[in-house]
Amino acid sequence: MPVPELEPFVLERYRHYDRDLVSSDPSFVHAHVTALGPFLHPRLVDEGVRTRVARIARATPAFEFRLADLDTFPNGIIHLVPEPEGPFRALTRQLWRAFPQCPPYAAEFPDARPHLTLDALDGRSDAVTMESTRRRLGDLVPAQCRAERLDLAWYAAGGSRVLWSWPLGAGEVSGLRP
Repeated sequence: MPVPELEPFVLERYRHYDRDLVSSDPSFVHAHVTALGPFLHPRLVDEGVRTRVARIARATPAFEFRLADLDTFPNGIIHLVPEPEGPFRALTRQLWRAFPQCPPYAAEFPDARPHLTLDALDGRSDAVTMESTRRRLGDLVPAQCRAERLDLAWYAAGGSRVLWSWPLGAGEVSGLRP
């Protein structure tokens, strides 16, 4: 779920860590809260899959959320926690039920907590800390946001892009073919 309010910060971090994943697709938003990933390979996303996702997106009303609380996962990923988490968790559960072969984060973590990734502590230097991240965020946080669409984003060196996009709540399905 794209979060354009944090795009300036997250895009800068992509440029710092992995320029190859910086997208030239104008609809691609690097700052996002993952609803379900990893997902199916684009070759497997046929009309039936897109219809299932569209139904879930249409049944999920758009919602407001706030990003203010900075936290760190045990693996060093610095992230923002959306408040409330409930609508994100509900969407993840619905998508996972529809696509049981795609457990959140490949079932690597016992709690697939909704979050927006900002940076990573590497343990080798003090270049990135919670405090340095807080300072670099500046007045971007706290951020009042609105979840309005669900994107199927593809990350690939030199080819990151939005494959399909579905509005939340009632609406027509729109999409871009790969």
